[in-house]
Amino acid sequence: MDRHTRKNLKSDKFAQEVTHTFEFVSEHRSDVMRYGSIAVAVILLGLGIFFYMRHQENVREEALAQALRIDLAGIGANPANPGALTFATQEEKDKARQKALVDLASKYQGSQEGAIAAFYLASDAADKGDLADAEKRYKTAMESAPKAYAAMARLALAQVYEAEGKTSDAEKLLKEAVANPAATVSKEQATIQLTILHAKTDPCGARKVLEPMRTERTAISRAAVQALGDIHADNCPK
Repeated sequence: MDRHTRKNLKSDKFAQEVTHTFEFVSEHRSDVMRYGSIAVAVILLGLGIFFYMRHQENVREEALAQALRIDLAGIGANPANPGALTFATQEEKDKARQKALVDLASKYQGSQEGAIAAFYLASDAADKGDLADAEKRYKTAMESAPKAYAAMARLALAQVYEAEGKTSDAEKLLKEAVANPAATVSKEQATIQLTILHAKTDPCGARKVLEPMRTERTAISRAAVQALGDIHADNCPK
């Protein structure tokens, strides 16, 4: 697994799949503040994309919030805040978090909350080197989640395929992403990821695609600049 792929699979969970986060935060600041300390990535994906269908989605939303609050739980007693969620050991906390996310992903498969739980589980699996489990969870989300989440799952699954050496499968998914942009994965973002994949065999061609995308001060240009920095092509024609 090369440095770039490993970094994408392990950094900031699935939030790194959304390069337009900067614009989204500024446009939805009140929603971002809604859950406070819950992971910003979850807020962005869970609150800003679709309107909720009241009762049932409120139930799912609360189930997701409860699952993610485990991340904030302490280990051992907390005399300063006796009502705070705590666990006796890190192992107990990890097991509770895993169970909550698995239950959420299974019970609410096909919903945005279920997809978010699946993303966390897939990212955890990738962190542990269990790419087979990450592949399975991202594939399920891609096939069943709402479009915005399915698009992110497609991009993440392509990265897992790349890490597994399934280059042709990764390329197929990324071409689908380019042809079918979504609110969370733009055509430009998918193009950058596809170009990074092609850079392994054609670094000069990859730089040629990315250079025009670096000029404007946007999330896309920042992603293009980052990608260019990871491509070593010193002998390309000017």
